[in-house]
Amino acid sequence: MMTVLPSKTLSISIERRPEEVYAYVTNPVNFPEWVTSFVKSIRRSGEEWIVETTEAPITLKFVDNNDYGVADHWVTIATGQTILNPMRVVPNGSGCEVVFTAYRQSGVSEESFANDTAMIESDLRTLKRIMEK
Repeated sequence: MMTVLPSKTLSISIERRPEEVYAYVTNPVNFPEWVTSFVKSIRRSGEEWIVETTEAPITLKFVDNNDYGVADHWVTIATGQTILNPMRVVPNGSGCEVVFTAYRQSGVSEESFANDTAMIESDLRTLKRIMEK
């Protein structure tokens, strides 16, 4: 039986057109530039992307590009577990809001989850710096 996982939704306002931010975040080639907390490199393998991280390789797969700002992606970790990472780029005045929801997976301590969400917040700040240049 599935249970509802604890979650934390993080967001950042970016003074850049949502279409431009969406195009940037949904291009996996850009991941090493803005997901600096753990991504070392990335390469394509068929429909998926293989991401070299500070811990172990993971695979990454995005939803198809769309006009709604949905940038959800699935990460498959070394254990074979696949984790959904819901992400949105939504209009906000002359810019946009990037919204990311993190789920605390079963067996992950609150401390470890807090560290994970701190890394996501750092990556979102990096994204903002890059996009507002």
